[in-house]
Amino acid sequence: MRKSIWAMLLLPFSFAWAQEEVLINIRAGAPPTPVSPYIYGMNNVLSTNPTQPVSEAVWKQTEDAGVTLIRSCGGNNLTKYNWRKKITSHPDWYNNVYTADWDYAMESLTRRLPQVQSMWGFQLIGKSASASTSNFNDWDYNRSAWWSGVSQNLAGGGIPDAGGGNKAAKEGNPDLYLQQWNADSTVAILDYWYKTKGISKEQTRFWSMDNEPEIWNGTHDDIMPVQCSADEFMQRYFEVAKKARLADPDIRLVGPVTANEWQWFKYAQDTKIDGVHYCWLEYFIKRCAEEEKKTGLRLLDVLSIHFYPSETEAGQILQLHRIFFDETYVYPGANGIKTLKGGWDNSLTREYIFARCNQWLTTYFGENHGIGLGLCETGIQSSNANVTAVWYASHLGEFMKHGVTLFTPWDWKPGMYEVLHLNTRYNKKLSIPAESSREELVSAYATINSGGDSLSVQLVNRSETETLKVRVRFGSFIPSGSSQPLYTLSNLPRLTETFVSREMNAVKESAATTQEGEYILSLLPLSVNALVLEGALQTGINVESHTDSDFYIFPNPANDVLHVQSKKPVLLRILTMQGNCLATQNIDEPGNHTFSVADYPKGTYILSALDRWGNQTTKKFIIK
Repeated sequence: MRKSIWAMLLLPFSFAWAQEEVLINIRAGAPPTPVSPYIYGMNNVLSTNPTQPVSEAVWKQTEDAGVTLIRSCGGNNLTKYNWRKKITSHPDWYNNVYTADWDYAMESLTRRLPQVQSMWGFQLIGKSASASTSNFNDWDYNRSAWWSGVSQNLAGGGIPDAGGGNKAAKEGNPDLYLQQWNADSTVAILDYWYKTKGISKEQTRFWSMDNEPEIWNGTHDDIMPVQCSADEFMQRYFEVAKKARLADPDIRLVGPVTANEWQWFKYAQDTKIDGVHYCWLEYFIKRCAEEEKKTGLRLLDVLSIHFYPSETEAGQILQLHRIFFDETYVYPGANGIKTLKGGWDNSLTREYIFARCNQWLTTYFGENHGIGLGLCETGIQSSNANVTAVWYASHLGEFMKHGVTLFTPWDWKPGMYEVLHLNTRYNKKLSIPAESSREELVSAYATINSGGDSLSVQLVNRSETETLKVRVRFGSFIPSGSSQPLYTLSNLPRLTETFVSREMNAVKESAATTQEGEYILSLLPLSVNALVLEGALQTGINVESHTDSDFYIFPNPANDVLHVQSKKPVLLRILTMQGNCLATQNIDEPGNHTFSVADYPKGTYILSALDRWGNQTTKKFIIK
């Protein structure tokens, strides 16, 4: 009897032990998604003060980490920037006016990192800095120390409330430090930069349509104590966007640059069109689509949001990447989403904000609209470099997988340079699907090159305590050789920056060995790992198939003609590696069929077969 009881007690433990292994399935033959080079971005790298240049160490760190985009417009300091006088008003520091020389910053970037793209911005609020002569004397007041009253409106002769808070005892006069600044004034920087200064258009493609306009009555209450209506903001937006597009047809306009999760859904006032409620981002998208159809001018290229979550527990921070596309994730911090329908619905807890935006963009602009998505400011409340590294790696992975255009975190903490370097050094240009049996703990983000002979997988272990055993399968990709390099970031110092350069960093290299075409790895707690493989895609067999023997292609590689043998009626499509359709052919009868490929350039292509039940099989083939 005792023996039977022990056997029964051991069963759950044995079962749990067997479940510890995480299965990763890489679908190497599936149609890929191009990875935007501009998800590897940052804010606040460049100096706008010629007396305080960027150090060579920072230039080296930025270059070696692989930064591809620097957002340099300055956040809240963008809104009242005066490019003619090279000054701006700082709403988070008494509204004082200080030097901000964008010319110097951009020319420094061109000299030192000419390959790096940049983002600047336009002013839509209607005022810009005029002079620093009416600055509040913060040095005499408290030796320029931070206190809770730094956002009081004291420039222009204000008197501080010594008790702190946002309200001054006497408000300053903004006419003493600001001037009128209309749409023509802000857009004129384009001609000035490109025609007068000779600054490269190609290195200044992205322009932010101001910054966090939904909260101007807070950040810029010196001139907008009452928030302008959504319609008034849209008119300001359209006026600047039209002038910018006419001045530079290739410009990429980034908006509306929403402040946070609440503002994704809620403007200061209700947003209605013909009496129908739309949440703020849907309203913005719909209005842009209507104005574009009316004018024939493209007014939006990248839909941009900001996100500053309040979570402090590591377990919650490590799931924040799910907010953007995961339609099943119940977000504990859900707030603005509850106003989605106009009232307050406490049952709404699933954000999937970028997935929603994609749906709205398709609804109002139509298919193939070409408008990207961007997260241009974010930051987390963590002081543990390992948590930060895994959080950042998870965001990069999700944005690769879903084709996000821009990612430029505002806060930059230890651990992030290391992860950026690991991604930019080893990722390829095409994202392919990867599935995990324990997605909440372990994710795999796979990329492949256009030739199909090099593949990398970023493996993220979010467990704070467990070393997890992972089995990685590659489907139709056959690694060459029995050993491949594995690069790991783990056990980083909590508060210390470890990334200095490509040669001096915390990456540890080891060898991963294959076992019958699979890799079995042990991922340390809170680790980011890059498995880098050379090899080849299998050809002549199903890559994504429901019935292995239904569909064959030969020869592979092909010269002039590709033969397709199918056992059932299908719709055939030849696709580029980027997913563009080159040719289609309906096969009504089973048998052998041919595709002429003589006119296609040499390279790797995808043949897709779709049956009447919606099952899709894809194969890669080579034209030589």
